[in-house]
This record gives sequence, C-alpha cells and structure tokens, in this order.
Amino acid sequence: MDRRSFLKTSAIGGSAAAATALAAPAYAQGKRTLTMVTTWGRGLAGVFDAAQRAADSITAMTDGQLTVEVKAAGELVGAFEVFDAVTAGQADMYHGADYYFVGQHPGYAFFTAVPFGMTAQELVNWYYFDGGMEAHDELGELFGLKSFLCGNTGAQAGGWYRKEINGPEDFNGLKFRMPGLGGEALGKLGASVQNLPGSEVYQALASGAIDGTEWIGPWADEKAGFQEITKFYYTAGFHEPGAGLSLATNREVFNSLSPAHQKVIEIAAAETHQWNLAQFLSNNGAALQRLQSAGVKVLSFPDSVWDAMGAAAMETLESKRDGDLYDKIYDGAMASMKASSAWIDASEGAYRRQRDRILG
Repeated sequence: MDRRSFLKTSAIGGSAAAATALAAPAYAQGKRTLTMVTTWGRGLAGVFDAAQRAADSITAMTDGQLTVEVKAAGELVGAFEVFDAVTAGQADMYHGADYYFVGQHPGYAFFTAVPFGMTAQELVNWYYFDGGMEAHDELGELFGLKSFLCGNTGAQAGGWYRKEINGPEDFNGLKFRMPGLGGEALGKLGASVQNLPGSEVYQALASGAIDGTEWIGPWADEKAGFQEITKFYYTAGFHEPGAGLSLATNREVFNSLSPAHQKVIEIAAAETHQWNLAQFLSNNGAALQRLQSAGVKVLSFPDSVWDAMGAAAMETLESKRDGDLYDKIYDGAMASMKASSAWIDASEGAYRRQRDRILG
C-alpha cells in the first residue's frame, strides 16, 4: 500500500482505526532492497557518482520503502556483465553506458552516444519530446528491461595519445580504447580498437597494452591520472558529443512496483541526468587549467582527421540498418538532432558568438 492510499484510508472514519491498524504492518512488510550493478569501478569520478545519486534518490523519495544497494563493477558481476545479470534476474537494475551493449542491439548506442551524433541538449530534446524515450522502452522490451536516461558527461574529449595526430594515417595500427560505434568507426581508420572497462584503462595505458585512450573529459580524466602517463590531450572528440548514461530495471521487477514507486525511479533518473551533466561541466574548466599547468599539451585534430572520422562514422551508422527498430531509432534521432541544432545555432549559438565577441 502506498502512502496516498494509507492517508485516504485513515480519513474515512468509522472503520478507519481498524483499517489503519491493518494497513501499517502491510506497508512495513512492503520494504524491498533492490540491487544495482554498475559498469563503473567504485569511486570513478562522475559516472559512479551518478549511479549513487540515483540510488540514494530512490531510497530517499520512497522513505526507505525501496532501498537501492549499489554494487561497483566486479563486486557482484563484471562491468560488461551487468546487462545479462539484470535481464536474467541476477540483479534488479544496472547503471551504465548503454553503448557497451551494442552486441545485444546496435540501437543501444544512441542512448549513450554515436559518432557525429547529439549533444547533451539535443539528446534530451529527442528523448523527452521526439520519441527517444519510447524507442528506449521498445528496445528494452526485447530484453526484459525498463530503461531511463540517468546521467550525462557532456561533450567528451578526443583522448590521450603518446604522440601527436597530424593526419588520419596516424591512427593506422594505433592501439586505442574507444567503446561503442565510435570505436568501430575509428577502426575503419586502421586503429586497433580496445573496449575496456573504465577501471582497467589506467593500467592498460601505463603498461603499454594500449597506445592511447579516450575517457570522458578534463575533470574525470585528471581524477583517473592519465596525465601521469602521456601529455598529448585532444579536447574535442567525434565519438561522444553528449554521452548519456542509463538506469535499467528488470522489467518484471519494475512491473511489480507500485505506480508511485515506478514514477520515483523515472524522476530520480531524470534528476540524476541533469545533476550529473552539471557536475561534469562545472568541473571541467578548472581541471583543464590544472592539466595544462602540469605540462599537458592541449591539441585539436586537424580538419583532415575530422573529415576521415566523419566518413567512417557515417559508414558505420549506415551499415547497421536492419529495416526495423534500428532504422526507427537512427532516423528518429537524426531528424530530431537536425531540427534541434537549427534552432540552437540560430538562437543560443548566435548569442554566444556575439557575447564572446563583445566580452572577449
């Protein structure tokens, strides 16, 4: 029995006292602990914070009727095993980046990021107003999941390299960590692409198992310590212009919850998305200055690299067409992105260009 039903019963008079006496034990017995597994190592800046934020919010907003217990990668299952664990009912929910699960369905990439895809604002425009949430739900139904956006890193950096990248040919043979369809596109430039959990990236870079890596952005990258290993840092990447994170609950578990508790999960995820985006963006500027002060060389890819990445990205995205759900997700996301981008550029974009020109 949820709180509103309890209060309604208690106000009916006559048999209210008896009804209340019966209701209270049932309400107490309804307490549940939900296990959340994550793709993140415990304490990974920003991403693990998002998982913990959502868990704490669900617990608080239900007055402890739902207690969410967070398990970091490796504590119950491995980082890339969380999807299967939740679909199988081994865990109740996961928090992670859905593009890790393109092997289950390539459409999952769009709910994190695709190369040359949506910024964070464009992503939520699509998600909440142009069919993205419905597409996420339709995709989740195939695997017994109920999913919501639950975090965002903002635009991600192009990554850390042992040498400068002067042209697309410099990616040939490069051992580089990049998940999702962005990694597949990079492979078309000749890179040997690795898909490693975040908690394993530092050691792989330090040992020479990889030549370079993308992670997130200045703040999270600084926390991870990549500047201790290499000093060439590209601050704009093609692969994740506004990377969303997701909270997915086993669909049977979700359906067993009261409508009020289902709504709590949805709202906690949405609040976490906005909070997490602000967390990343508010920390990145100062972190970038600290990295530069520590001797990191901040660079931008030349146009020839952007052009090659763009061609590889479009080839990758088009190659996944299946005449069905992927096409629906892809075409819907791209149409929404183009519509949003046109207005954002004409309004906010024009304003920012004038503001920066005038204020310097």
